[in-house]
Amino acid sequence: MSNKIQLHKNDLPDDLNLGNIIAVDGEFMGLNVRRDPLCLIQISSGNSDAHIVQLNRQNYNAPNLVKILNDKKITKIFHYGRADIAYIKYYLKTETNNILDTKIASKLARSYSDNHSLKVLIKEFINIDISKQFQSSDFGGELTPSQLKYCANDVIYLHKIHQELEKILVRENRIKLYEDCLKFIQTRIELDLALFKDDIWSH
Repeated sequence: MSNKIQLHKNDLPDDLNLGNIIAVDGEFMGLNVRRDPLCLIQISSGNSDAHIVQLNRQNYNAPNLVKILNDKKITKIFHYGRADIAYIKYYLKTETNNILDTKIASKLARSYSDNHSLKVLIKEFINIDISKQFQSSDFGGELTPSQLKYCANDVIYLHKIHQELEKILVRENRIKLYEDCLKFIQTRIELDLALFKDDIWSH
């Protein structure tokens, strides 16, 4: 395992300082929040590091992690935060505050493309072709080095990607629209948790 990728059992260390802008992602046992448990939360400070928390699924007791996620002074960058934040709220029983989202930013900024996957964004803005081989794998047991690397890739590039997308949003006068969309994320998550999956704005 790279010394830049650190696995923590149950919670983040007490003395860990990740700064005021972090990238966050989660891994679950499936895509049904009420059935498929939250297994991991990975965080990067933006310095090519990844801190992967393997949660205690008996009690989900992770006060240091919860404090960071809840802290309104710490910005959290997600890629499709709608899913991660719903799982965090359901299992860790906390709000995730001060959110940015590269998937929403990409859909607004990159209207020249219909593919807004993280793999595509990493290729376009970082010029690295990452493997998504372990996207559908068992994160509930012992983790392999390949799984840990996959988890790290989900967060270590998000700072740079968001910076590049923000430049486009500003240039194309779409930054206000992006900011307004971010305000709606929490409501969209509440709708998901209430099992309203359809687009309520549709006819």
